[in-house]
Amino acid sequence: MSAASPGTALVTGASSGIGKVYADRLAKRGYDLILVARNRERLEALAGELRASTGRKVEVLAADLAEPRDAARVAARIVEEEGLTLVVNNAGSGTEGPVVGADPAKIDAMVQLNVVALTRLAVAAVDTFSRRGRGTLINIASVVAIVPEFFPGAYAATKAYVLAFTQSLQTELQGSPVRVQAVLPGATRTEFFERAGLDANVFPEEAVMSADNLVDAALKGLDLGEAITIPPLPDFAGFEAVTAARLALQPGLSLRDPAPRYRG
Repeated sequence: MSAASPGTALVTGASSGIGKVYADRLAKRGYDLILVARNRERLEALAGELRASTGRKVEVLAADLAEPRDAARVAARIVEEEGLTLVVNNAGSGTEGPVVGADPAKIDAMVQLNVVALTRLAVAAVDTFSRRGRGTLINIASVVAIVPEFFPGAYAATKAYVLAFTQSLQTELQGSPVRVQAVLPGATRTEFFERAGLDANVFPEEAVMSADNLVDAALKGLDLGEAITIPPLPDFAGFEAVTAARLALQPGLSLRDPAPRYRG
């Protein structure tokens, strides 16, 4: 940790898109950085830019988080980095369409990255932060987590996991000095669509947010103390109402007898 830094932030998927903007904004907030992504060349270029523009210490950690050994290596770094105070779990991928007819290997790789690796890093982060009495974990989910009917394939399910896992962590860590935020972007103008074999132009222009606006809003949500931040949602009361209705079901979700409609 260099002088006057609020700590070190580790950002996954940092070579482009949302992760790259997080790296820029966090460096400008005074964080030293550990940048994680597969593309070392891109990471080195970004690190050089950030060192020059902000004066922060920036380290590159090239890793393919879809590979269990690389995920374990990054998790170990989270545990070992003494100055680490923030982890942005941003790395993720999507598939190009419906499950029916899809390449199972692509779905497996997506689940490995979006679910397994994210969980491995999140567990390392909250465990480490809990021992140290300080730290913040940001998990990047997606709005498709709450409207999976509008997005084909298994991608929405992986993001629903991220949201549910984050909410579970928030309950477990309630009252502790460790913060956990879930960020749910809508369609965002990044390389995600191209990599997933999708066309971002299927969305109207007014429905696609820039990565800059997305991250700025997400960090504002963090500053406001939000547990869940949905940058494009005009009225957060709607999400709160859905959450309240869902939680109101709890007393009837586990009972000795079947519901009357299933009897006779």
